[in-house]
Amino acid sequence: MTAAAARREFSGAMARLGPFGAEPLLALGVSGGPHSLALVLLAEDWLRPRGGRLLALIADHGLRAESAAEAAGVAALLAGRGIAHRILPLRLAPGTALHDRARAARLAALLGAAEAAGAPWLLLGHHRGDQAETLAFRALRGSGPDGLAGMATARAAPGALLLRPLLGMAPSALEAICAEAELSPVRDASNADPRFLRGRLRAVLDPDGPGAEALAEAASAWGLRRDRARAAVATRLAEAAAFRPEGWLRLDRAALGRDGIAVAALTAALRVVSGGPYPAPAAGVAALLARGHGALGGAILTSAGVLAREPAALSPPIAATQGVVWDARWRVTRPLPEGARIGPAGAGPAAEGWPEGLPAVVRAGLPCIFLGGESSSAAAHTIFQPQGGAAS
Repeated sequence: MTAAAARREFSGAMARLGPFGAEPLLALGVSGGPHSLALVLLAEDWLRPRGGRLLALIADHGLRAESAAEAAGVAALLAGRGIAHRILPLRLAPGTALHDRARAARLAALLGAAEAAGAPWLLLGHHRGDQAETLAFRALRGSGPDGLAGMATARAAPGALLLRPLLGMAPSALEAICAEAELSPVRDASNADPRFLRGRLRAVLDPDGPGAEALAEAASAWGLRRDRARAAVATRLAEAAAFRPEGWLRLDRAALGRDGIAVAALTAALRVVSGGPYPAPAAGVAALLARGHGALGGAILTSAGVLAREPAALSPPIAATQGVVWDARWRVTRPLPEGARIGPAGAGPAAEGWPEGLPAVVRAGLPCIFLGGESSSAAAHTIFQPQGGAAS
């Protein structure tokens, strides 16, 4: 694929991932490597006739002595092109699984920065070779169908919609775009470190070769299966679940059913209600579905069909500083008096005064602000109160 063909491919990918509206603000994860720099150039060209803006986000993981200087060099390159940018320093504690933790911290930092800037979209520079590598890596780890679907081109994430418009492109085409623009990308030697499985995979898998192309096509096929399965789950949930703004839902057992789609739908509902990072085990979900009530994965299902956060699994109270997230579900969005804490309403006075019909198990898990260490109804202020069926 030539540089010109890559531009056409990028435009087509963005058309499929849109719409983006007028004058969109796109956040980009930029490492300074050839693929993320190519993403900058392609997005810059694509935005020009649309009047949009770019925000380049540079994560400095600090894993190498030269990483700070490299981040500063990338920032200078972007500044020379008039592109807004931010350096995001990451400070990782030493220990095991350092590369995995670095990837997770980088993504969290990018998403947080995109949200803070008001950018609805975060674009990443993963390409066809990365997709092939991901599929091979997950297959070696025994991943199931969802894992073998590889990276999605679009995924809703906390703070922004995550987009990967380069997944169909060969890395050589992206290198050509950088060469055409006479840019000198950063080369991270740790990417090929044979001490890590990913480094060993990169040594044997040619990202531009037929093997990588075949693996990427296989991931695409698995992705279509995943998308169809998710559509079926979404349809079943729309038929069987009434989601409430307080973060709970009521299930219609007859509409939910007892088949495999029902298990997948209940799995998704449990994760939504609990705020958990991972789905509950399928065997446990199937048993809960058959039993009709019980606790699993940080959520509780009552015999009346109420699915709510399990009170026993709630996070303890923490300082209610602006921006903090409590119980992986509730964010404090406004400044509060010094000493304020956020925690569960519980079963005491703080849980009183809620609208009629709100189940007790739901009230117990709703967040409240506590001032001065008191927990009386006069000193406890609900962070969230449903008004007209919408969050406020």
